[in-house]
Amino acid sequence: MAQSGSSRVPDNTDTICMGKDSAFLPFNRCNLPASILGSLPFQFHPAPLKLDGVEVLHRSLFKHLQGLPDTAARAQRFIDYMTVHFCLETLEEAGLEPGKPQKRANANYLRVLRGWGFDSSGREGAVLKGWVESRFGLAVQYHQGNFAFDRCKGLYGTNALESQLDLVYTYCQYELALSHSQQSHLTLYRGVNALDEYRILQREGKRAVVLLNNVSSFTHSRERADEFGDYIIEAHVPLVKVLAYYDLLPKLLRGEGEFLVVGGMYEVKITHLAFME
Repeated sequence: MAQSGSSRVPDNTDTICMGKDSAFLPFNRCNLPASILGSLPFQFHPAPLKLDGVEVLHRSLFKHLQGLPDTAARAQRFIDYMTVHFCLETLEEAGLEPGKPQKRANANYLRVLRGWGFDSSGREGAVLKGWVESRFGLAVQYHQGNFAFDRCKGLYGTNALESQLDLVYTYCQYELALSHSQQSHLTLYRGVNALDEYRILQREGKRAVVLLNNVSSFTHSRERADEFGDYIIEAHVPLVKVLAYYDLLPKLLRGEGEFLVVGGMYEVKITHLAFME
């Protein structure tokens, strides 16, 4: 088995991939099929990943961002654009009838991402997993509760919530291209108490090939990951599979050093803290 982050794909990739069709949906809304972007070779050799039509539809935003050299200024421009384009502070312009209860109309991309930090198996977690399923064609592998119900409940009465998330991912990729222009991957860590929710496809010692949930939280801090469980999953994550991270926008994600990572198959290193050398 190749070391995570090396340029060689494991020799038995075809064997590992057998029987994973249920994880990859036949349709998505990006430039690569799910069977490619969710595959093990993609982890080693990622390609550009674009959501259909987003950059074209919002080209004015990215044109304005190019003139702002300061990260904080770009983040504020992005927030302002989202507020205006999606009528987040003028819901009547988005079709909300005056005098009627707003219910879920106030739900927006910030609430979804912050809600994920509180409960990834709750309503906001289902919305985010459903968005990944729709856009990238990666099926949900784990959701505590009724995923379909939670997703419908989370989207009902909202204002183009999944389109808002399209822009979050695209903006995230824009920022990563600037801050990590010489990198194709990040080494990230995830602490877990048990491995029951993970589909481990192959394991040799500390090295394993796993099918991650279609979106998962990681951190760039190994010490931070230690606080969340007895096992540490270390992954070499392609930048194109990062959909948001802790300082992309002010006070975005609750967890220190948190990254939201699109799933699929990964070669990882699994360490049990009780047996660390």
